[in-house]
Amino acid sequence: MNTGYTAIIKQDGGWWIGWVEEIPGVNAQEKTKNELLESLREALRDILELNREDARKTAIDGFIEVPLEA
Repeated sequence: MNTGYTAIIKQDGGWWIGWVEEIPGVNAQEKTKNELLESLREALRDILELNREDARKTAIDGFIEVPLEA
């Protein structure tokens, strides 16, 4: 599933700050816009993987994984 996400960003003094609108906790601050966007992408990948791992650990016998489009 390839879902789009939205970065909310702005320059504040010498820093670029931002977060991913759809996923709480995915935020970053960097010196350049490009660095910020890459940090947000990396944080997004990390949190999605952690969420997947948590979901799989809590699933009990009998559950199956089915791809779902948003």
